[in-house]
Amino acid sequence: MLVLFETSVGYAIFKVLNEKKLQEVDSLWKEFETPEKANKIVKLKHFEKFQDTAEALAAFTALMEGKINKQLKKVLKKIVKEAHEPLAVADAKLGGVIKEKLNLSCIHSPVVNELMRGIRSQMDGLIPGVEPREMSAMCLGLAHSLSRYRLKFSADKVDTMIVQAISLLDDLDKELNNYIMRCREWYGWHFPELGKIISDNLTYCKCLQKVGDRRNYASATLSEFLPEEVEAEVKAAAEISMGTEVSEEDICNILHLCTQVIEISEYRTQLYEYLQNRMMAIAPNVTVMVGELVGARLIAHAGSLLNLAKHAASTVQILGAEKALFRALKSRRDTPKYGLIYHASLVGQSSPKHKGKISRMLAAKTVLAIRYDAFGEDSSSAMGVENRAKLEARLRTLEDRGIRKISGTGKALAKTEKYEHKSEVKTYDPSGDSTLPTCSKKRKIEQVDKEGEVTEKKAKKAKIKVKEEEEEEEVVLVEEETSTKKKKKKDKKKHIKEEPVSEEEPCTSTAIPSPEKKKKKKKKKDIED
Repeated sequence: MLVLFETSVGYAIFKVLNEKKLQEVDSLWKEFETPEKANKIVKLKHFEKFQDTAEALAAFTALMEGKINKQLKKVLKKIVKEAHEPLAVADAKLGGVIKEKLNLSCIHSPVVNELMRGIRSQMDGLIPGVEPREMSAMCLGLAHSLSRYRLKFSADKVDTMIVQAISLLDDLDKELNNYIMRCREWYGWHFPELGKIISDNLTYCKCLQKVGDRRNYASATLSEFLPEEVEAEVKAAAEISMGTEVSEEDICNILHLCTQVIEISEYRTQLYEYLQNRMMAIAPNVTVMVGELVGARLIAHAGSLLNLAKHAASTVQILGAEKALFRALKSRRDTPKYGLIYHASLVGQSSPKHKGKISRMLAAKTVLAIRYDAFGEDSSSAMGVENRAKLEARLRTLEDRGIRKISGTGKALAKTEKYEHKSEVKTYDPSGDSTLPTCSKKRKIEQVDKEGEVTEKKAKKAKIKVKEEEEEEEVVLVEEETSTKKKKKKDKKKHIKEEPVSEEEPCTSTAIPSPEKKKKKKKKKDIED
């Protein structure tokens, strides 16, 4: 049996001397403890050395892709075919390719893996003529070349350029806003009316750069920047301006700032065109779905197109709104419906009540487009155009759903009446100006009489209540007096029983009138009064 062993220095083909020892897989490592023991099991039959690192890189990239290099094909045809023995290989995929193209029987098993491990441990002793220093240098050079090859993609597929371009575009926008604001404020001290007449920032800076001092506006021609009406308005305002006088040095500094603004704005337009072209080359379907700027911001937020392709549709939907999401989860409120995808044209076209639904559908289709652009070999934007058309049709049906109604025959458009604007003219009511009551004197007198009668009735009711309360108090007092008198009579009877009563004493109790009768008479008189 022959063994194909790949090294960083070249291809080595070994001959197995004792195949019986290969049957003991667990104890095979003991046969490779020393170079002498290893030479008793395998012997080098042929060694094909690489000339340089480039040749080694080409050979190993072919092996990684499951292909046979020309150099390896010559070696196998020359040595293995003549030997008519099976070939042991470390990679099963490579063995299948060799068997298919060269019609050689290949073996791949756990025994072969242990054999390869033993040969690798004693490689310096088994391969003569190769110095350890040369071997280590070739290993290091091949490792660097392979890593460089794996990281090196097509120039058209480099998404790091998109990340840098969109970041620079955002920075330019911020700087332009700051410069233009400073320029308007600075020149506003000299000619404040110009800022109100010309609203476009770039046109403002170009006019300022051409004219400079406001006294030059009368003789200057601004027809290349402004229409005739606006030009006439600017010249009229310059004659009666309220601004202060400034020196020539101040005007020079303002003009220098204007040139900076114009140059930065021109570079921004150039950068935007570059970003458009790069997005159409790298992610054409994403560009069709959400646009260049939103697609580039999504890629920049994820880090790369491959990282973005690994995200789910729900993650892409709220990408850029992470703070709001975690704040909502912490406070147990509604989570956000969209992040960076909110700036897409399809979400902007929809009505407020449909924005969440459209953003969810757009995120799902955008994820499909991202994965197609990241992993697909085709660079056409046909899938993105098709999915966008579906989303636009869905948006149209959602917007029309409020107009439609279900009739007996099916769905039909509701008949809406023609809108007519009805203007209501309201007159001024002066009655609200005065805080005094507007009723007549007769009505006032009647109201006063009624109020007097009501107060008299209330007073009578109050008197009756007071009298009833007094009567109740008097009844209670009478009951208490009667109870005390009864007690005294009982005490007298007891004394009479104990002592004999004299016959001469007259009984005068019947002659004295009772106080109860007097009080009852008084009560009757009070009620009659």
